[in-house]
Amino acid sequence: MSTRRVAAIDCGTNSLRLLVADVDPATGAAHELERTMEVVRLGQGVDRTGAFAPEALTRTFAALDRAAALLARHAPGAVRFVATSASRDVANRDEFAAGVRARLGVDPHVVTGQEEAALSFAGATADLADDGSPYLVVDLGGGSTELVLGDDVVRAARSLDMGSVRMTERHLHGDPPTPDEVAAARADVRSVLAGSDVPVERARTLVGVAGSVTTITAAAVDLAEYAPGCLHGVRLPLEQVLAACDRILRATRAERAAMPFVHPGRVDVIGAGALVWASVLEHVAERAGVTEVLTSEHDILDGIAVALARTA
Repeated sequence: MSTRRVAAIDCGTNSLRLLVADVDPATGAAHELERTMEVVRLGQGVDRTGAFAPEALTRTFAALDRAAALLARHAPGAVRFVATSASRDVANRDEFAAGVRARLGVDPHVVTGQEEAALSFAGATADLADDGSPYLVVDLGGGSTELVLGDDVVRAARSLDMGSVRMTERHLHGDPPTPDEVAAARADVRSVLAGSDVPVERARTLVGVAGSVTTITAAAVDLAEYAPGCLHGVRLPLEQVLAACDRILRATRAERAAMPFVHPGRVDVIGAGALVWASVLEHVAERAGVTEVLTSEHDILDGIAVALARTA
């Protein structure tokens, strides 16, 4: 079967990302034409107010105008706009949907936590060897974190209300965060993890995806700059990743801003991302006995593109 040109857009709590690719529906193999990411912080204040802030919508719509120009250049046959954690329960969701429709000509599809988990798993495991399954894929976002266990199919999944933006806004206000703030955030994350019913003890391979995870991996290998090609498929001992998490969490804002691998839009939330990732690693290690973690640059965005190519 010939390839299909599709465009996938993932609008999360912190970032808006676009992938345009020619995808083989039979194999899922994709030739990327465009992959972009902008930090729009759509979920700014949502945990507290239950609504999108006007300035967050303005940032997001401006990014969508730029995305629309890229779509016009590449002319994909199908476009899917997926909105995740921040968009599920907000009071002004209709305003957001109308803005997306006006700029892209498609309605946003607000996925459930289960749908988000399945798409993340499909994207993250598409090019992994079968001998590493069952996989536990962890998609650490701004508002939520997905835990997905599976092999050739998803066996268990849960979307948890913890992420880099949510935990920053709830707990980490100091520069650097105070010991009491860190303790409160860790207690919050551990409580959420304890309530998950995903049987993580079955996992043979732990896979981390999304911007917080890849940024922490860059810190762990001490990259001179953020380079996706140097991060995809990297396996590291848990101790090395945990040390990077601790270094980022304890850093001041100025110190994080000076780290060459930290995107400017992540500077104020990557500390919480590091705290969540460290807590997840410790949680899984205690139950599954894993000693290393694999980082994937492929995630929900790739899963959306493959699913779209197969159904368009």
